[in-house]
Amino acid sequence: MSARDRCHPRMVTPIPDPTTTTAWRTLEALAAGGEHSDLGALFSADPRRVDRFSVEAVDLRVDFSKQLVSPEVRAALIALAEECGLADRFARALSGQRINTTEDRAALHTALRRPRDDSVLVDGTDVMPAVHATLDHMKAFSEAVRSGIWEGSTGRAISTVVNIGIGGSDLGPAMATQALWAFARPDIDVRFISNVDPADLVTELAGADAASTLFIVASKTFSTIETMMNATSARQWLFDELGDAADVSRHFVALSTNAAAVTAFGIDPANMFEFWDWVGGRYSLCSAIGLSLMIAIGDENFSQMLSGFRAMDRHVAESPLHSNAPFLAALVGIWNRNFLGMSTLAVLPYSEPLRRFTAYLQQLDMESNGKSVRIDGSPVTAETAPIVWGEPGTNGQHAFFQLLHQGSTVVPADLIGFLEANDDRGDQHRQLFANMVAQAEALAFGRSAEEVAKTDSDPDRVPHRTFGGNRPTTTTVATKLTPSVLGQLIAFYEHKVFAQGAIWGINSFDQWGVELGKELAMAVVDDLDSESFDAASHDASTSALIELYRTT
Repeated sequence: MSARDRCHPRMVTPIPDPTTTTAWRTLEALAAGGEHSDLGALFSADPRRVDRFSVEAVDLRVDFSKQLVSPEVRAALIALAEECGLADRFARALSGQRINTTEDRAALHTALRRPRDDSVLVDGTDVMPAVHATLDHMKAFSEAVRSGIWEGSTGRAISTVVNIGIGGSDLGPAMATQALWAFARPDIDVRFISNVDPADLVTELAGADAASTLFIVASKTFSTIETMMNATSARQWLFDELGDAADVSRHFVALSTNAAAVTAFGIDPANMFEFWDWVGGRYSLCSAIGLSLMIAIGDENFSQMLSGFRAMDRHVAESPLHSNAPFLAALVGIWNRNFLGMSTLAVLPYSEPLRRFTAYLQQLDMESNGKSVRIDGSPVTAETAPIVWGEPGTNGQHAFFQLLHQGSTVVPADLIGFLEANDDRGDQHRQLFANMVAQAEALAFGRSAEEVAKTDSDPDRVPHRTFGGNRPTTTTVATKLTPSVLGQLIAFYEHKVFAQGAIWGINSFDQWGVELGKELAMAVVDDLDSESFDAASHDASTSALIELYRTT
């Protein structure tokens, strides 16, 4: 161990190569044998299959019975998790060890939802006092905005809140604010700007009254290019709208750690909300990044969401593998990805408020586990993250479900639904829930040519109306979409992604793949305006595109 590691303990325990384990070889044999491949046969063989393959996790009921998993496959998957040391990796993460080795950081987002009287050490320092100091700061500020005590520079109360961020500083709060619309204040409009495309800013500021608009600028370093360009344009909009009456300090607050840059922008550092390097952007909703959400739904509902996160954290920490819902979901995903050759995952929430949930999971999963090297820098030995995509039902049924049912590519799907709606239109919600259940049934069991022929007298049409079935799905159901349930859902997928990364032996907490394009973009920006542009400094295609821009 190096001197650096002695001072800053990292996770230096060797990570097993999953493909060398006994369980992996067993799974390969099971996949080749094909006993798992007929869902109809699996259900016929076990009348209690639904009970055996469903798990209760806090308020979620997760039904894996329509996955192409036999009891033997499930046992081998659990053995794989054990051989790969999943429980140990998870314990190391919870204890604050620096499992993000390439950035020499802990990955301790779970501390953001721990109770005030807990103690979590990072390099010997208890982080919980700082976590709850920030939550207290957020509560005080959000209550000031919601009550009208916080006023803009002309004395108007705030009626529009605009979060300016990108990636995790946008996707999390934007998704959650939409998801929890039923719990939000109707007289405070919360909007989100992320894209450096000016159309995003222009669209989101349309109709806003500058005198009653508050901007939340979310950038840890206060140097994220897209975020700071949008923030600078928003500040200019404020000046243009209010003229001499504009006071940046009454209309902008910062989620950052760079007090000097925040002050230089014109924001009072007293209105800077801190977060830490052991919180990755895609895991940051429970931190200061959630300020816009807290303003929308209030501290009490935000606290309920944190309690949901915390309850799922406990479920994972305390449940054995055979009843650990997120870890079982991870293992089923590994079975589909590595042994059945299914490279994508459709996430299909039957809930319009969750319309941004799949986009949120795209970053969570693909940025975390879209890696081709293991923790030790060696090439991965198995395919990693699936391509995550999807839309809410029933919209998706009239778009891409044709491929899901009859396409040549089998796509596993996660369906998410609720027994009750958050409004009083019960008939429509009943139809929505029925569609989710029916789609899972159709994907699993299909319709044979013989069944079609009984109702269709045209034999030429029979093959077109035949459904092969055996399309795997997991169905997750809760009573209602509440703040607590949303927290449980997000934490469920966080832990699923962690478990898959741990088994593949990759670092789920860095994102170096984001960097190269950003670095090159800075050089291209200079070349777009440079009088001394050298076409030889880029490849021919890139230089041609730069010249096209320069001559337009």
